[in-house]
Amino acid sequence: SHIRGVDAIVEVVRSFDDQNIIHVAGIVDPEDDISTINTELLLADLEQATKAVKPLEDRVKKQDKEAAGQLNYLNKAIELLNNDIPLRTDKSLCTELKSFNFLTAKPLLYVANVGEKINDNYIEIINSHAQKEGAGLVVLSVKTELEIIDLNEAEQAEFRESLHIKSGLSELIKAGYELLNLQTFFTAGPKEAHAWTITKGTKAPQAAGVIHTDFERGFIRAEVFSVQDLQELGSEKVIREKGKLRSEGKDYVMQDGDVVEFLFNV
Repeated sequence: SHIRGVDAIVEVVRSFDDQNIIHVAGIVDPEDDISTINTELLLADLEQATKAVKPLEDRVKKQDKEAAGQLNYLNKAIELLNNDIPLRTDKSLCTELKSFNFLTAKPLLYVANVGEKINDNYIEIINSHAQKEGAGLVVLSVKTELEIIDLNEAEQAEFRESLHIKSGLSELIKAGYELLNLQTFFTAGPKEAHAWTITKGTKAPQAAGVIHTDFERGFIRAEVFSVQDLQELGSEKVIREKGKLRSEGKDYVMQDGDVVEFLFNV
């Protein structure tokens, strides 16, 4: 029940052999671990869906058209679950049954927790599940990340390269953003800069509302430039001189990496 309120699920799967770290089943088996967890999630959804059928059938008997449509989608969901198919594989069905907060309808990301020596067979098993279920996959060595957390970015990259591990915590964050359809915009002042998270497709007034509801309510326009332009040109003053600063209205769709000043009046 605690998982139903989250936006996405991350399954961390043991993908390393180490006699000093005992596996609860006595053997490292990603296939079995994934199957155990996913079966529990499927059964939980099946139980919830089955319980919801009777109340909907009662409403249908009273000529409730909305209930009839929902019951149809629910029966489709039950069919999928009975065939061990997670609901996330049918996006339209997930949309129609969003209010149920089904566990297998949530976006899923697998994290293969590897050791210093990567077992390609383990990764293959996890990737096979990810491909089949429409899920993401990140390869991450939790032990390595713990060891290098105090090193600077260049040293961390060098350490990972020496172990032939490409992914790190930054890759996990990127994968999480992609999974949840998120992006970042920035606001900056004389004293500080701030990053804000929004859903892709968000328009400027709604993005302003993430900062403060008054910004959305009294939105006039947004002064926008890209963080790439800032990196290339060095300052907002030069950005203005080069004509890179744009004035955008209410219909502007925010882009990842926008640096914005919102003008408003309430």
